[in-house]
Amino acid sequence: MLTAEGCRSRRQRLLDQLKPTHLLVLADPVHLRYFANFYVEPFSLAADFGGFLVLRPDGHAHLYHDARLPDSVRLAHAAERTPVTWYTGQEPGRGPRQLLLRSVLESHAGRVHDSLADPLAPRIFDVTTDMRRRKDPDEIALLRKCMRATEAGHAWARENIRAGMTELDLYAGVCAACQRDLGHWAVVYGDFVASTGGRRVGPPTSRVLRNGETFILDFSVIVQGYRSDFTNTLVVGGEPSAEQSRLFNLCQDALAAGERELKAGAKCQTVYDSVREVFAAAGLPDALVSHAGHGLGAMHPEAPFIVRHSTETLVEGDVVTLEPGLNVGDVGIRIEHNYLVNAAGFERLSNHTIALV
Repeated sequence: MLTAEGCRSRRQRLLDQLKPTHLLVLADPVHLRYFANFYVEPFSLAADFGGFLVLRPDGHAHLYHDARLPDSVRLAHAAERTPVTWYTGQEPGRGPRQLLLRSVLESHAGRVHDSLADPLAPRIFDVTTDMRRRKDPDEIALLRKCMRATEAGHAWARENIRAGMTELDLYAGVCAACQRDLGHWAVVYGDFVASTGGRRVGPPTSRVLRNGETFILDFSVIVQGYRSDFTNTLVVGGEPSAEQSRLFNLCQDALAAGERELKAGAKCQTVYDSVREVFAAAGLPDALVSHAGHGLGAMHPEAPFIVRHSTETLVEGDVVTLEPGLNVGDVGIRIEHNYLVNAAGFERLSNHTIALV
């Protein structure tokens, strides 16, 4: 989990840049998890409700939230915490739940400074977006935990995928493997789809798997609001065709080409071009199905964006994906790793097996 010291350090860096003369009230869910490790698990009765983080110019942080929230919020870090009771289960709720924290707001400047209507919001989002590019050690440790659980899910899928099971069957097994690794429940989401060459993406369905088709596993595991995101493509039945193998090898070559350019100071456009050029050299210049990669952390995706018209430069501390994929005829292939960018190049954070079988 994010540490108390890490959260304090990030809050101070925010204050050092904004130099506020009055207190700040933050409510955006990403800001609350980044600055206070405050995360409301979505698998709960209170998934739609959050809190306020009140920051004084001297760095003091006070967290206010609905008292009826899941246990994930107990892991939050702030100098003070005040749960506010809406409903005890014995008496009626205290008015509309959405208004529970209104009195807190009225007693703290009457503004939510990172709400879209507030004049300070653009500056706050610009500063925090830039800060989040350079991951701190506690963020990286949390991302590693996400990665290990995701690797367990990929390993289960490689061992168990077979014709006759449904996409939902495979998803259920992957979820169980990820959660066993973590030792607790977590959101597992992404693409769990049999690909027939079209751009079929999204959650699993009751579609039955057939021998010979490719199955794309592109998923994330969320732990305290942070997430992984990496991919493999499997051939159902374990006997790839010559065309499936050819396209898979091209994706592996494209991944390696992107890795050769991946380091602090590199232009994202250069990384994108290196991936695309592998496909262009094979006569498939327009077959790259989507972005070649993107940033990852408290959101998915987040900056930087490794795309056709990139404008960003990689910085030390970026956590990014490389994600080459091809859709050709009736074959769909996509693979992906996650990386921590450094001055010398990168550290690969994901260590799942990338193979068709």
